[in-house]
Amino acid sequence: MTRLDLRKELKRFYTAKKKPELIDVPEGRFLTILGRGDPNGPEYQEAMQALYGMSYTLKFGQKAEGRDYTVMHLEGLWWVEGGVFDLNDPAPREQWRWKSMIRQPDFITGEMVEEARPKVREKSGPKADEVELESFHEGLSAQVLHVGPYSEEGLTIKLLHGFIEKSGYRPRGDHHEIYLGDPRRTKPENLKTILRQPVELR
Repeated sequence: MTRLDLRKELKRFYTAKKKPELIDVPEGRFLTILGRGDPNGPEYQEAMQALYGMSYTLKFGQKAEGRDYTVMHLEGLWWVEGGVFDLNDPAPREQWRWKSMIRQPDFITGEMVEEARPKVREKSGPKADEVELESFHEGLSAQVLHVGPYSEEGLTIKLLHGFIEKSGYRPRGDHHEIYLGDPRRTKPENLKTILRQPVELR
C-alpha cells in the first residue's frame, strides 16, 4: 500500500521561521467547522471532536480501499464580529469567531464526506453535521513561528504586523494559526504555532 505523506509534500507551507517572511500559499481542500466563543469552552471542544472524527473516519475509509495518507495539522482562522482579531487588544472571548480546519488530500470528495457523516455523528455527536469540505486559497501571506503558550502570542503577532507594514503591505482576510504541537502532550513553553496573515500591497 502506498502512503501519501502530506506533511512532507506540503512541508514548505507548514514550516516557518522566527523571523517573519512572505509566502505564497496555494489552494487546498480542507475539512472545516465554524463556531464562536472561548476556545476553552464546550462548543470548541465538541467542534474539535467532530472535525477530527471526520478526518480519521475518511482516512481509515481510504486506507481500507488501499490508499493511505497522513492526517494534517489543525489550523484555525480567527476574527471578531465587525472588527479585527487582535491579541494585543483582545475582544471578550465570547465575541471570538473561528473556523477550524484540517487539510485533506485532493482526492477526498464531498461524496466521501457525506458517506462518512452518519458514522461520525454516531461517534462524535451532532456537530458532525456542521463539518464541511471546502477549498481555501490564501495566496500571498506573511508568517512567523511562535514558540510558547498561545496566551503569549501577542508580541509575536506585533512582530508579524510590523514586518507587514515595513514591507509595504497591509493585512487582508483573517488571522490564521497552524498548530504544530499537541497541547495535551507538549509543555506550553515548547508549543510551536505558525502565525500567518494574508496581505496585499498598500
